[in-house]
Amino acid sequence: MPNSNTSIIMKGPKEFWIKNMVCSRCLKVIKQELQELGVTVLSLELGRLLVEAPKKTSNEIVEAVTTVLHANDFEIVQKEEEMLVERMKVILIEQLQELPLHIKVKTSELLASRLHKDYKTLSRLFSANQQTTIEKYFIKLKIEKVKELIQLKQHSFSDIGYLLDYSSVNHLSRQFKEVVGMSMTDYKNTGNWKRNFYDEII
Repeated sequence: MPNSNTSIIMKGPKEFWIKNMVCSRCLKVIKQELQELGVTVLSLELGRLLVEAPKKTSNEIVEAVTTVLHANDFEIVQKEEEMLVERMKVILIEQLQELPLHIKVKTSELLASRLHKDYKTLSRLFSANQQTTIEKYFIKLKIEKVKELIQLKQHSFSDIGYLLDYSSVNHLSRQFKEVVGMSMTDYKNTGNWKRNFYDEII
């Protein structure tokens, strides 16, 4: 019997965290390609993949997952620090999936409690890894959501401000112009509605 754990047939699920997989557009493709390689996807969420392959070794599973991810321009997170950054991104994106956005606690408290880490540590880690602050990243996420809501043409600017928990429509307008470079009215009236996928936001 070999001593290496990597050559032992895997009996339980194996978890991977994936760098920059914070957008759902590739999930279906990755799931299908893994299954074609004999790896069963138990769960595939933003940033997190849980698989099993009862007839494969741990090495074979890692190789299959790595191959599929690389083919789709993703990579496995190797370091704990990088995993924490990816988890922070996912937590923040999840806050925008159900509106109105009314976070009961500050973003700093939310991240610290969910990740069981001191916020100052998380903040330093995020800034070092992403070259921006958590606060600026979350603002950019919110502005992408604002673009989406403008394009839907179902809400006034005041409604959008309320849905995203801005103190006033003026506050929202200033922040939108700072990030996008044009006013919300100009954005609404332009035919070129450029938006960024969440995994393109840094």
